[in-house]
Amino acid sequence: MTEPRAFVLVPGAGGVAWYWHRVVPLLREAGHEAVAVDLPGPDPAAGLPEYARLVRAAVTSLGKTDVVLVAQSLGGFTTPLAAAPPVSAIVLVNAMIPVPGETPDAWWEDTGQPEARLEAARRYGYATGFDVDTYFLHDVPAEVLASGEEPRPEADAVFESVCDFSAWPPIPVAVVAGADDRFFPVQFQQRLAWDRIGVTADVLPGGHLIALSQPHALVKYLLDL
Repeated sequence: MTEPRAFVLVPGAGGVAWYWHRVVPLLREAGHEAVAVDLPGPDPAAGLPEYARLVRAAVTSLGKTDVVLVAQSLGGFTTPLAAAPPVSAIVLVNAMIPVPGETPDAWWEDTGQPEARLEAARRYGYATGFDVDTYFLHDVPAEVLASGEEPRPEADAVFESVCDFSAWPPIPVAVVAGADDRFFPVQFQQRLAWDRIGVTADVLPGGHLIALSQPHALVKYLLDL
């Protein structure tokens, strides 16, 4: 067995910690500590600084010297702001990868995500118009969805927040791209990871909500780091 580690898991838009509910027990069963952070997605006064404060508080609460910060989707914008010691590694999962001074609002056009999404939809034959079932839920088991929390909206505050950092921290950064992600297509994620942080994305089975659809594959990846 690998040495015990601690994992802090950051959700995407809406900020619902439940997103990680299939991953947390698997990490704990393997002998590690894991905590999923609940973020105030609907709060119009909570921007990236508040998100980073909450994530750092979760890291500190574990009292560990080796913490892996794992971020999903929009959570990628919080990561460079929160990744101070004792964070020793970062894993970005189907994540928005920012550059210094960028806002989440600007990220879409800066990266070409809308065009990449449409190109993939035309190539693979699913709807080009966005809807949650097609782009987020298509591979999540029905029983998982039935047991879940209601999705929460994400207020504009975070999307308008500047990601105020000068450089990614000098610690290992890994990128996971879901092979079946329709929202951030895998080829788009591979290009983004290489262009922005010089990392080759690792492709795992699963769509955008990979922690709900493929928790075992994701946990195996985390434990193999």
